Amino acid sequence: MIRLTALRADDPENFPDPARALRDPNGLLAFGGDLSPQRLLAAYSQGIFPWYSQGDPLLWWSPDPRCVFDTGDVHVSRRFRRSLKHSEWTLSMDRAFAEVMRECAAPRAGEPGTWITEDMHAAYTRLHELGHAHSVEVWSGEVLVGGIYGVTIGRAFSAESMFSRATNASKCALLALCRTLHGWDFPLLDAQVPNPHLERMGAITLPREDYLPCLRGLVAQPGPAAWRLPFTRAAELA
Repeated sequence: MIRLTALRADDPENFPDPARALRDPNGLLAFGGDLSPQRLLAAYSQGIFPWYSQGDPLLWWSPDPRCVFDTGDVHVSRRFRRSLKHSEWTLSMDRAFAEVMRECAAPRAGEPGTWITEDMHAAYTRLHELGHAHSVEVWSGEVLVGGIYGVTIGRAFSAESMFSRATNASKCALLALCRTLHGWDFPLLDAQVPNPHLERMGAITLPREDYLPCLRGLVAQPGPAAWRLPFTRAAELA
């Protein structure tokens, strides 16, 4: 019988040890609680994140292994590099956080729905207002064509989702974010769960027992004083 920990509403910082997470489904750890800033920040600082569908209980996960990027070693293919050199796209950070989340939540081909519920949107927008969630946007003129958003604590960044309305736009957002984080001495970007798209861009996996001590060290370090991209044009990434 599967037994999961039910989180208490009056104890937002208390989570079970991630080592207790299920193997199948991989990483499922607990249920219940809420999406308050205090609980979310406590979760991310311990390598735990919420992931559930509309109408389901609030579920908390810590998968093993963990998908991460070395921020200084994102793979840029020759074709992608050529497209960047000739790109007229512009880049921004935190200019359209809520819009990036909306685009990430939009239905995608072959998927029945979205895990970015209205409650999730409100909760992460609140984290953004508190300075703990950030986005990178890719623009074609005044049209938002790609973006990525995630949660940061100290020098740890956990990417939540990205979207693309033009070929390579989400790759551009991810690359811009990693280049920026690398310049700020963020060694890793947490991508949570691997998939072929991320692996083609250089994502690797770490055993949870190796990832969590690294995370604890990064969370304890000071983050940047201001969140601004060091470049404004996609061509600068080539």
